[in-house]
Amino acid sequence: MKYIYPVVSRRSGGVSVGVNLNPNNACNWRCIYCQVPELKRGAAPVIDLARLDVELRTFLQEILYGDFMQIQVPSELRRITDIALSGNGEPTSAKAFEQVIELIGRIRGSLELPKEIKLVLITNGSLIDRDYVQAGLRRMSEINGEVWFKLDSVTRSGRALINNTRMSLNRTRTNLQLASSLCPTWLQTCMFQLDDMPPSKSEIAAYLKFVAELLRDAVPLKGVMVYGLARPSMQPESLRLTQVSQGWMESFGAEIQAMGLEVKLSP
Repeated sequence: MKYIYPVVSRRSGGVSVGVNLNPNNACNWRCIYCQVPELKRGAAPVIDLARLDVELRTFLQEILYGDFMQIQVPSELRRITDIALSGNGEPTSAKAFEQVIELIGRIRGSLELPKEIKLVLITNGSLIDRDYVQAGLRRMSEINGEVWFKLDSVTRSGRALINNTRMSLNRTRTNLQLASSLCPTWLQTCMFQLDDMPPSKSEIAAYLKFVAELLRDAVPLKGVMVYGLARPSMQPESLRLTQVSQGWMESFGAEIQAMGLEVKLSP
């Protein structure tokens, strides 16, 4: 399959049906923890919608009616939790993003998938201000969709180091407000040690201040997903990255929770 793949997802708590709109391994960011080999700067290629339709429909039919669930995964994870647009780059860079969402909606309806199965967009949020992305998000909100919006750092130096992006915090905030106004939105934050050091106190203070300001301004966030490293990075910085401790992550999550937001931890 070119576009469709299964993954046992810690964050979703089950089997996620992945939709990879970036089979060319191209992304407009380069996060230092990224697991994509031979990652390059760029956008998604032209999407073969007919092929995507066949692949997704066939795969879901196999899950529903075939022996897919005989795969060797823990019994508590043997359930389909979502269809997730993620893959090997930024999915919203696909010009056919709106058509892809419509296609998924049609397939969901024709196969009568359980309503609780979500449609998830995992995004760095950099292209939310594009009209075709916003149209796709509106449609997502109608078919049990939600956005997982990346926010690994709110400082200019942190974003440059971790995500290799020059995107300003003001634009991040604007796009986050847009996303949350169009479709239920979670922040997703990756925490790790760099050169055996966890994020600095100043980084954490800046992050918490930013989240507090979002809440003060009534930005309707669903909550925050905090996750750690689970698989090796395929980027040059790989050997510099290690996991933060369980205790560190729980302490960070508790600070966010104290603000009144739901927190999901995936160490």
